[in-house]
Amino acid sequence: MREVSPVQNWLLIMLVMAGSGVLYSVMFFQDSRPLIGAVFALCMGMPIIAFERKVIFRELRNRVEALPTLTFFLAELFIYEVLMSIGFAAAGLSLWGTGIVIPHSWVDMVVLPFNAFLYALAVCSLMIFVLRVRELLGREVFTSMLVSRYRKPVSEERVFLFIDLVDSTTFAEKHGDLRAQQMLSSLFAAFAEPVRKYKGTIVDYVGDAAIITWPLDRGVKFARCVNCIFDIINAIEADAESWLTTYGQVPRLRAALHGGSIITAEIGVDHHKITYFGDTINTASRLESLCKTLNRSVLISTDLAQRIQLPAKVVAEDLGQHAVKGRGQSLGVISLVKADDRIASPKLHAGVKAPT
Repeated sequence: MREVSPVQNWLLIMLVMAGSGVLYSVMFFQDSRPLIGAVFALCMGMPIIAFERKVIFRELRNRVEALPTLTFFLAELFIYEVLMSIGFAAAGLSLWGTGIVIPHSWVDMVVLPFNAFLYALAVCSLMIFVLRVRELLGREVFTSMLVSRYRKPVSEERVFLFIDLVDSTTFAEKHGDLRAQQMLSSLFAAFAEPVRKYKGTIVDYVGDAAIITWPLDRGVKFARCVNCIFDIINAIEADAESWLTTYGQVPRLRAALHGGSIITAEIGVDHHKITYFGDTINTASRLESLCKTLNRSVLISTDLAQRIQLPAKVVAEDLGQHAVKGRGQSLGVISLVKADDRIASPKLHAGVKAPT
């Protein structure tokens, strides 16, 4: 599947938004120039999309999300009205200032008409709904379901990253299941930005573990799958004080990376889901279990490591061949650690490099 860059994504949103403005002009003002409708639509709609995607006023958006449903709805409606009114005034004054529009009164250019508000609200609500569904399913999964890519099983190559929270059971026994779930929610939220940054997809949460995947070519390119897990670790360490204040401990993770051939298929009747079958995903899961046995935080299979140019910030230690439950043959295993942690860890040997 072809990658869509963030810039292309935003350009597509702007194109749809501008098109809605042109449609509004044609529907209600047949003699108006389409450019005018497009400008008004962009200035009114893009701030709302940016607000919903936390590009602007991120803290305010987070607070609104925490509100009860009715209050959330009313707060969103008020914020939309304010953003659209500001956008309408900015567009009107710009068009007036450049001479593209000569109004009968300046009020016409800065006061948002009620019918325009309702139309813009409907367009923005529809776009936000689509974006929310896409984020709920995952961007790649949403697109795949939309085009029925996996309606019939497909054989492809993928990278899988399994991440597990260490000692989650102990935390739950000490603080209760509700508190443990709150911690997991915060932890999984911390995964989101690195996964998005490195173009991965979180495909499932299983208890205290998350499963992230990439098409193999995308995952190994620029060592995205490796950079992703270390960015997650770095983000947690950078926010250590907050974790200690909120939960009394900083989360420790175990993670494993493996890649290879997989069968991908869309399954389900009332609830559809894209799922993966085959030795590759099973081996990735078993490899994550080896982290505890080998007392390592991040493991990668030798097969996958040979396809990646490891970043300079990561040091590799070859742990040799290990038997993996449910697999007929042993698996080459490599431990990965941040380069600045190498001296602090007696288990890592200086001079060990990733396989080439």
